[in-house]
Amino acid sequence: MAIYEEYLGRDRDSFESYEDCCKNYKLTWKADFNFAYDVIDKLAEEKPDKLALLYVANDGTEKRFTFRDMMLWSNKAANCLKKLGIKKGDRVLLVLRRSYLFWITLLGMHKIGAIVVQANDMLKTGEYIYRCNVGGISAVILTGHGKCTEIYDEGEGEYEYVRLKMVTEHKKAGEHWIDFEEELEKASDKWTRPTGKANTKATDPMMMCFSSGTTGYPKMIVHDFSYPLGHIATGVFWHRVVDGGLHFTISDTGWMKSVWGKLYGQWFGESAILVYDFERFVPKDILGVLEKYKVTTFCVPPTMYRFILQEDVASYDLSSIQHCCTAGEALPSDVFLKWKEITGLEIYEGFGQSETPVCIGTFYPWNKPVPGSMGLPAPGFNITVRDIDGDECKQGITGEVCIKAPTLATRPRGLLCNYNWSKEDTKEKWYSGYYHTGDTAYRDEQGYFHYVGRNDDVIKSSGYRIGPFEVESVLLEHPAVLEAAVTAYPHETRGQIVKANLVLREGFKPSDELTEELQQYVKQNTAPYKYPRIVEYFDALPKTFSGKIRRVEIRDRDIEKYKAEKRALEKFTSD
Repeated sequence: MAIYEEYLGRDRDSFESYEDCCKNYKLTWKADFNFAYDVIDKLAEEKPDKLALLYVANDGTEKRFTFRDMMLWSNKAANCLKKLGIKKGDRVLLVLRRSYLFWITLLGMHKIGAIVVQANDMLKTGEYIYRCNVGGISAVILTGHGKCTEIYDEGEGEYEYVRLKMVTEHKKAGEHWIDFEEELEKASDKWTRPTGKANTKATDPMMMCFSSGTTGYPKMIVHDFSYPLGHIATGVFWHRVVDGGLHFTISDTGWMKSVWGKLYGQWFGESAILVYDFERFVPKDILGVLEKYKVTTFCVPPTMYRFILQEDVASYDLSSIQHCCTAGEALPSDVFLKWKEITGLEIYEGFGQSETPVCIGTFYPWNKPVPGSMGLPAPGFNITVRDIDGDECKQGITGEVCIKAPTLATRPRGLLCNYNWSKEDTKEKWYSGYYHTGDTAYRDEQGYFHYVGRNDDVIKSSGYRIGPFEVESVLLEHPAVLEAAVTAYPHETRGQIVKANLVLREGFKPSDELTEELQQYVKQNTAPYKYPRIVEYFDALPKTFSGKIRRVEIRDRDIEKYKAEKRALEKFTSD
């Protein structure tokens, strides 16, 4: 019996249909549930030699960890951190890239009851200061890779709560930085679960992350120790991980996507996790890894699928892959169709946030992927599309995606506990019995959700509401377009107009003729009012570290450009 069945009460293949699964998907857990003890340590006892994690360094060096290894190394991490003064409730910032030390350290922190705070290694000094001070960070563990410690130290004297600084890679240790790997090696691998107040409860805070901050400063998103249970739906039902297989999700550990795709749900399904610690994303390298290690389940953002498809995919043996998924942004239909044509595999789309596990998706074998659709609500989630007045939208009408969550106690597992440790801030997004995602969509006649965009991404032009994805999808079908981001550009009379920001395929060059051709192409393949009145060409579009296109960066730059043009015009007319 797979370990997730202890919490679900049955095997995933025993459900007869999607409807049966949604109706009878009922999780149960102990009041002191803790993933490190109740999943990893239990697997270590029952299946000690089963592969848990395969780490592949950029130079090809490999490290293999069984579930027993993960138990022993996380025990060492717990002892190491406890000796250094880390205790239950302390907030520890982890900046560990794709190092296997992330998994070991995180599990050790779970055993102590310390709060994991993820961050990426591209932060600047001011961002470190903000996160550490606002987040009440008492210790940091930074990668010795690159200049992370130097950048962090530029803020020395401005960190209000940090009392411990640890670094990986021995060369960076010194007077002010503790050699984390040396301390870890020295620590005992014997650890006993605490009792009484020192033990954790499922309702205790376990993890905190900072939102991507598309507007204003990043918010703190808080999850408790029941959060991993929500990822049974992610790993077991959506990723469809194979018991004893090998799952590969591409994500840096600085983002919540890493615990979506490289930790909780996959280990609930007893699949090993592949960690490829590359320096930069190279599609040929990814294809080589898929082939060499015989990956069974695979998940990357749509943008990465698109770049992988620029290579000779058919020349690689990908026959080991049984299931493919994607999330992070909407999946263009041309990517879906080309991947299926070459590999025979369909891509199963999913939707979620740092605040949630997968909450909408296409769930094999009950639902077939529909290009352009995110899918249906995940088991355990009641989701609707609601208008500005809070009423449920009719079929085909765009509204906000809202998750039914009457109270903190009755919310679906995996949904956040709060924002910023603040009732007031939480109420801005969680009210009237629903958590409001800030993402917009509509439902078709089969009930499938179709993504439109973030509330602030939707373009409001001359009374029309235009979702960027629907225009991008058309543009990406044109043979000249490799990447597309559609944004709003300010306009004096229309309010906003549609702007297309494009990267062209090799062999195509920007020109007025191509711009006209693309505008006509959009008019011919979707409602004419959606066509881009402005087209700008780029060598590369701005992206987050997880591969999402940063429309907000383009939009903010265009707003400043519009303001400058307006000031120049006003000055000219006044002169």
